Amino acid sequence: MAPQTDAPEILEYSAPWPVYSLAWSHKEDKPFRLAMGSFVNESRNFVRVVSFDEQTRQFKEVCDIPHSYPATKLGFIPDSRSETRDFLASTGDCLRIWEVKEGSIGPPHTLKTNQSSEFCAPLTSFDWNTVDRSLLGVSSIDTTCTVWNVETQQVKNQLIAHDREVYDFAFAKGPDLFASAGADGSVRLFDLRSLDYSTIIYESEDQGAMMRVCWNKNNAFYLATVMMESPKCVVLDIRVPDRPVCVFEEGDAEGGNFVNSIAWAPRSEHHICTAGESGRAIIWDIAGAPERTQEPVLQPLLSYDAHSAIDNVQWSEVMPAWIAFATGTSVNAVVT
Repeated sequence: MAPQTDAPEILEYSAPWPVYSLAWSHKEDKPFRLAMGSFVNESRNFVRVVSFDEQTRQFKEVCDIPHSYPATKLGFIPDSRSETRDFLASTGDCLRIWEVKEGSIGPPHTLKTNQSSEFCAPLTSFDWNTVDRSLLGVSSIDTTCTVWNVETQQVKNQLIAHDREVYDFAFAKGPDLFASAGADGSVRLFDLRSLDYSTIIYESEDQGAMMRVCWNKNNAFYLATVMMESPKCVVLDIRVPDRPVCVFEEGDAEGGNFVNSIAWAPRSEHHICTAGESGRAIIWDIAGAPERTQEPVLQPLLSYDAHSAIDNVQWSEVMPAWIAFATGTSVNAVVT
């Protein structure tokens, strides 16, 4: 059951720097806890955690965390129980995991595949496993994907996933399957029970780099993917990978309306949100899409205009009516 709140239908938070990464907490007793990461073109960056103040009816800062280089992704552990600890992970120059407490945050656990080296290949993204929460999978520009056991802080599996850089990683709603998106133009499917081979479930036109992959946690067969510098989002059924379920687009590619971020609805298998350079966060209902078409004929269900490019969109798990997105130095949270 989603927590009750009397928050206004639109919340805005202004950060002192451009915001790139963004994440909602999954804790039912902390529904308005948000983490955001700066995007500053230098080594010194920050991760800030904010929460909703019932008295001022605004977001307030909980803590600031220095971060080496911009965080490419942030994510809270997918555990809604209030009696368990709230962990926040980030990727960038390495994998870091913090424990977020009331008004403070603990020192990070820094995880590197090569602990003897000061540097490692930049990490592009990650995903928590929602069934086995001790597992977290990471993608890297060195062509690998690594699955960590965060409880033991040991590598469970590491494999060469693509021929070029890997830009995104997503677990299915299950302990074993995950997908990756890479600069070689492919989206690949892996099974932790048998990593000797993978299945290419999608290849882009002209081998353009695949930038995002996001698994539908309400339908184990569906995932969405986005090509770099493309206005299109493609929904795939892993049972019939050569024929997309549907394709939809934010606008004309020549107008630079590229999709930057995608997020499935946490409680519906038919709704997905895209956001990007068009400055709009758009919700689509794929239940109304014509079957198995390559043409982008689906029309938006809802949209919110931010009036400037959106870099990240996140749909709250514990408050499924709320979506947050980062645009410039602002984070907006809106009721859908």
